Amino acid sequence: MELLAHLGLGFSTAFTPENLLYCLAGVFLGTLIGVLPGLGPTATIAMLLPLTFTLPPVASLIMLAGIYYGSQYGGSTTSILINVPGEAASVVTALDGYQMARQGRAGVALTTAAVGSFFAGSVATLLIALFAPPLADLALKFGPADYFSLMVLGLIASVVLAQGSLLHAIGMVVLGLLLGLIGTDINSGVQRFTFGIPQLTDGIGFVVIAMGMFGLAEILRNLEQQHGQSTEVTRVSSLMPSREDWKRMVGPILRGTAIGSALGILPGSGSILGAFAAYSLEKKISKNSAEFGKGAIEGVAAPESANNAGAQTSFIPLLTLGVPPNPVMALMVGAMIIQGIQPGPSVIVEQPALFWGIIASMWIGNLFLIILNLPMIGIWVRIASIPYKYLYPAIIVFCSVGVFSLKNSEFDIYLMALFGVLGYLLSKLGCEPAPMLLAFILGPMMEEYLRRALLLSRGDPMVFLRRPISATLLILGVLAVIAVSYPALFKKRGEVFRDRDK
Repeated sequence: MELLAHLGLGFSTAFTPENLLYCLAGVFLGTLIGVLPGLGPTATIAMLLPLTFTLPPVASLIMLAGIYYGSQYGGSTTSILINVPGEAASVVTALDGYQMARQGRAGVALTTAAVGSFFAGSVATLLIALFAPPLADLALKFGPADYFSLMVLGLIASVVLAQGSLLHAIGMVVLGLLLGLIGTDINSGVQRFTFGIPQLTDGIGFVVIAMGMFGLAEILRNLEQQHGQSTEVTRVSSLMPSREDWKRMVGPILRGTAIGSALGILPGSGSILGAFAAYSLEKKISKNSAEFGKGAIEGVAAPESANNAGAQTSFIPLLTLGVPPNPVMALMVGAMIIQGIQPGPSVIVEQPALFWGIIASMWIGNLFLIILNLPMIGIWVRIASIPYKYLYPAIIVFCSVGVFSLKNSEFDIYLMALFGVLGYLLSKLGCEPAPMLLAFILGPMMEEYLRRALLLSRGDPMVFLRRPISATLLILGVLAVIAVSYPALFKKRGEVFRDRDK
């Protein structure tokens, strides 16, 4: 009964005309950026953060959440119709979705993606409503040492799940922590790493780094990749799947939803991991495994369900613990801080209308996605065929205006450009920016909780091992590092022994 009362509060908050309008705007923008290769939810939310100054907290967070899970749906449209994934998680959908389109079954593939996305999104939202309150109650028992260890675990997990070299990921985390130290120390008033530049006394703005590392750097990467891309559009005929299609898609949708919901909670690219894992599972267990890669409907249903479920369950650690599991959630933390909201378990107690309003808006947003997108397929395809050379100048202008509006400072624009170049260079070196952004967000909070814990324990560092919750989290972190390092170490030892035998 208590859950029903909470959901009633949430729907009464979400069903106001203003919040419905911003929910609709969010899923519309999300679908649009999912359709357009090269934008992505991270860059778009970063660009829209300055606008949240003028919006009510509930409306702004509902809109930003809609952009995120709406983009997961939009990416499937171009994957299926023109074999151009708008989102990283939609790469898997393109494998069989585009082949279905070439066989004249584009409408069936799009309907499969829509049904899987709607079901997975609805189930994931229910999971948030069920599990978020108990987790928040548990988090209220955390002390400063426990929070510090939790954030250490989050950073370790982001390193473990990052692509490429482990050392690169660790280096990006260290860089993010160092960037978070720039500015004036709150306790002592001493300036740190400002190098005598007065504009750095307040630190580097989160929006500046996000727009540079994800917005401008993404533009530079996309300009390299635009040559030779085909935008041949497949015609869409009937949208209605056959009875056999429905039978074949039900199981993959259920399994994809379960996998995506579980992996979405993990720090890192949970929705992407979920899509790949769901596709791999279906390929192994399906009776039609020979059709995978040639137009199997299971190859569309499973990854689409998984990436949408993962996108929404990633809100669980954000709303309950205040720890962002991926870059988009880190941007959501920034939006909450801009609105004067301290992310964490206190949100559900101090601002229940905000908490449950966001959850209820996800159900409404998933319904909007179904109503909006199937009738507008033709429009999305035409938008996707716009040459990128006409899009990126507008994106650069929007980023510059957004950054300048924060402090009316030209210095921030130059700083954004610097981080854009840095992000591009780091990507060429195989370094992901996501761990750096998470470390930049968590760094100041980690420092604060570290100081509190040491003050309460009178400088005794063993407090992190004496508290059961803190010790458990640190042990999990050590096990994660061992798990990811062991295969590489084992491989190197094998190479040494082979060389010695020769």
